[in-house]
Order: sequence, then C-alpha cells, then structure tokens
Amino acid sequence: MRWILLTAAACVGVACAREPRVARAATDGVVDSVIPRAEALRRFRVGLDTVRVLEGGAPSRDALVRAYVAALEAADTTAIKRLTLSKAEFAWLYYPESAQGRPPYDLSPSLMWFMMDEQSRKGLTRALAERGGAPYADAGYLCMGEAVREGPNTLWGPCVVSRVSAAGDTIPERLFGQILGRDGVFKITTHANKF
Repeated sequence: MRWILLTAAACVGVACAREPRVARAATDGVVDSVIPRAEALRRFRVGLDTVRVLEGGAPSRDALVRAYVAALEAADTTAIKRLTLSKAEFAWLYYPESAQGRPPYDLSPSLMWFMMDEQSRKGLTRALAERGGAPYADAGYLCMGEAVREGPNTLWGPCVVSRVSAAGDTIPERLFGQILGRDGVFKITTHANKF
C-alpha cells in the first residue's frame, strides 16, 4: 500500500512540474497538433501519384449513373472503382478546391479522406449486399439542390436513383454520395447511401 501511495505522489509531482511548461507553450502560440493546410496536404500526398485529370469516370452525369447501375447489377467492383474518386484524385483535384478544407470547417485532408473512405466502404458493402448481382430496373435519377462550384469542380447531390419494384412501384434510393464533374469527366465521390 505504501508503494502505491509513493508512486501516486511521484506521478502527481511530475505532472505538477510539467504544468508550467505546458501553459507556457500554449501562451507562446506553439501547438504541435496544428499543421498548416499546405503542409498537411503535402504530407497526405506522399506516396500518391500526381494526378492532373480525373481518370475513368464517365463523359456525363447520365452516363455515370447508367454505368454505376450496370456495375452494381453485375456486382462488378472493378467497374465501380473506376467510377469513384480515387485517393490520388482526392489529394490533387478534389481537396484543394473543397470548401470543407477551408474555414470555418478546416478539415485536414487525412481526416476528410478518412471520413469519405469510411462512408464509401460501408455504403458499397451495403449496396453490393442488398442490390448487387440482380436487375435494378433503373427508372432515372434526380440530384437535389443546385450544383455547387468549387474552382474547376462541380458537385451535384445528394442524388437519388429511382427503381421499379417487382410490384411496379417507383422507389427512390440514394445509392451513392455526390457526383463530381471536372473537365468533362464525372465520378462518384462516395458510396454513402440510404435505402
């Protein structure tokens, strides 16, 4: 018992001795966890190919939705991947223009990519499990709201794709996140979905 009390006292003493240094660092304006946006982006790009244009994708929003539905019907993950924003495209083309990477949001590229990638993984797994490998009976799509311009990028969505059920009902479903258009190429940003 005495050993535990001595250890606790030593820990408190060390913590107290460090407190002025932590307070001083905070008042000096030195905070290690804050990295300037340009440096955070440089670090995020390490190991990624430099990308100047969207690769794969489709030549229009209509063609993108048709290609996505066809790939989903075939459960073709390779085709779906070609239609989806890659990490390198995110790093070089999407994030530098994104409002979410600037004040007041100020999301770092690594955090923003992590969130988008997690949504995509979960959404694609769900879409393949519940809609993959079967006829979809696509009855068109509609993107909500106005298009948003962020530099050379244009974003639409969320978008809903309507399908015709076996009973003949038209059912709107959100199969993916936003659609990104840039220089005549269109891709899906994430596979975040609701159905």
